[in-house]
Amino acid sequence: MAGGNAIRGSRVGAGPMGEAERGDAAPRVVVSYWCSNGHETRPSFAQEAGLAVPETWDCPRCGLPAGQDEANPPAAPRAEPYKTHLAYVKERRSDEEGAVILDEALDTLRQRGLIQ
Repeated sequence: MAGGNAIRGSRVGAGPMGEAERGDAAPRVVVSYWCSNGHETRPSFAQEAGLAVPETWDCPRCGLPAGQDEANPPAAPRAEPYKTHLAYVKERRSDEEGAVILDEALDTLRQRGLIQ
């Protein structure tokens, strides 16, 4: 049988936890959000003057963005495929410009005697 420690799981000086000890909770506003998979999320926010509730909220079940309109939830973000360095270069340069740059680099290497 384990030892009888009456304060197991609490810290020294901890008192009873309740509304009387912590004070009254702030008034809350509960807002419903729906993702494109049909999941409903209901976070609560403190009710304050000038309360700005976010328009979107990340769904904790699937990670998709969720909106306040159940009939029209936000679309899933489009994932951009990974681009290589060459793909970025081709966005900035035409094939003709690339050929000119390659010729200049090859001429430089020939002048230094590194290639023939």
